[in-house]
Amino acid sequence: MRKSPGLVPNEDILCVGFGWRQQPLRTPSTTRVDYACKQGFLPVPAQRARQRRMVAMIGWLKRMRLLRCLPAAVVLTAMPPGGARELYLSFDDGPDPQYTPALLDLLRQHQVRATFFLIGSKAERHPQLVRRMLDEGHRLGNHSWSHPDFNRLSLAGMMDEIDRTDRVLQAFDGVLHHGVRPPSGAFSLALTLRLARERRRLLYWSYDSLDYQHRPPAELVAAMRAQPPRPGDVLLMHDDSDCCTRMLETLLPQWRSEGFEFRPLPTGADLGATAEGVHA
Repeated sequence: MRKSPGLVPNEDILCVGFGWRQQPLRTPSTTRVDYACKQGFLPVPAQRARQRRMVAMIGWLKRMRLLRCLPAAVVLTAMPPGGARELYLSFDDGPDPQYTPALLDLLRQHQVRATFFLIGSKAERHPQLVRRMLDEGHRLGNHSWSHPDFNRLSLAGMMDEIDRTDRVLQAFDGVLHHGVRPPSGAFSLALTLRLARERRRLLYWSYDSLDYQHRPPAELVAAMRAQPPRPGDVLLMHDDSDCCTRMLETLLPQWRSEGFEFRPLPTGADLGATAEGVHA
């Protein structure tokens, strides 16, 4: 789920990939950027990039109230923590024949079950990886057919991307409709209402690992340790590079030692499940 560079949300589009969490709102340190410059000023391209980020953030803050008001049956960002220490790992943009197998090996080694939000065209090209995900206890989510910019698509175009992917995924797990995570985290009110009318749900995240930022994995791990995820958090990661695997090689043993369990998200027929219901 790559963020579109320089994206400025319009009146009904929201990019939620800023590493926010709900109640209380807490921005992980992994999303903070130090803009200091030894010379005391920023180059013009950096100034423009900062301005674009600020405009996008303002749009996001204006719409946070809307997301908080939407019921979990419509938009899910985190699971109820309950009494258990549980984390929900999610991986976007796969399956990738170069990087996904090593990630699956690592998850199996640590007995971790996760959720993979797949690009439909990739799932169709690499069916062996999709079958392996299911065989090893993971669940599938819908991440569109071709990962387009949803800001530029009509509602009909977005639904075509989603429905086409659902048809491919259904051939693997028998689920008619999967939880939807739009490309780049784009949020459209029209799309949300359409999916809600069809009793389908958007699945976002509450903790952003920022593994797509081309920063050293050790640096990202240090940032996550400084402000770690909390029970019930849905973690956003990507399996179209080796960054998340390298990060998890360090983080999974630590989280296991801290007593965390790992569950897949409710993504299909069990979309109405509670945190407890996901254990099955």
